[in-house]
Amino acid sequence: MVLFLKPVFQERIWGGTALRDEFNYQIPNDLTGECWGISAHSNGPNEIENGKYKGITLDQVWEKDKALFGNDPRDKFPLLTKILDANDKLSVQVHPNDEYALEHENEYGKTECWYIIDANKDAEIIYGVNTQSKQELNEFIDNKEFDKLFKTVKVKPGDFYYVPAGTVHAIGSGIMILETQQSSDTTYRIYDYDRKDKDGNTRDLHLEQSKDVIDVSNQNPNTNPIVECRSGQKFTQLVSNEFFTVEKWDIQGVLEYEKPHDYCLLTIIEGNGKINIDGEDFEIEKGKHFILTTEDNEINFKGELSIIVSYSSTK
Repeated sequence: MVLFLKPVFQERIWGGTALRDEFNYQIPNDLTGECWGISAHSNGPNEIENGKYKGITLDQVWEKDKALFGNDPRDKFPLLTKILDANDKLSVQVHPNDEYALEHENEYGKTECWYIIDANKDAEIIYGVNTQSKQELNEFIDNKEFDKLFKTVKVKPGDFYYVPAGTVHAIGSGIMILETQQSSDTTYRIYDYDRKDKDGNTRDLHLEQSKDVIDVSNQNPNTNPIVECRSGQKFTQLVSNEFFTVEKWDIQGVLEYEKPHDYCLLTIIEGNGKINIDGEDFEIEKGKHFILTTEDNEINFKGELSIIVSYSSTK
């Protein structure tokens, strides 16, 4: 049983209209920063759009029918897929690991990764810090020497960045990304450019928590994608680790393919076509999000499609 999902949109101070302009989403306002495409998180669970669970949310299906997910033993759905429109630059931030987050926030940590869907010329991200020790890091933060602390990297469409918990990072303005992450909404802000929200208030910073969780030892956490051809189609493994495997499938024509895992999360980032699942056809197009469950066996894609596919190792 495939689960098609209704996106949830989040207003952000740095958001814009690109989610409407590029994906034809019906966004709620002109400061829409995030589309939560596949989410069972309490801050934005998706509603199921089809089948016997139509009208209820993914977190409820997770609780009600674990067999669809290979009887995954975890109490919470492990992953969250987003599309982000950084019309303006995001705050510089860091996320905790599982151990710290469970102790202090009562939820998972947040390891994530970014596929750059689009980016303006000379767009850049912050990715890492220019320090060699915790002491040096703390001095930079205490003295607010942020112009010296953060590393910047220019990005272009098609780039991929792995952002493990503990990595200082920020998406710059003029960038659209697909983010695959652990299902967590815990963020510690280090710097926010002294911006004020619509009520004239600056947003909270979390400097002490940030100092606790920043990992200065992991200076270059990015991965080397692995490209292979299967059944005449291009498959790129972007990252694979204890938290998730993320792949990009580029389909031209027809692909008969078996799921690489009990349940897989898919987002169409370009193109359109059809997916036939156990004899039933479904139209799929850019911006569609869905989950292939354990009940989905014979799977056939047809069309011109670029798809980001993710799944989580069962713990």
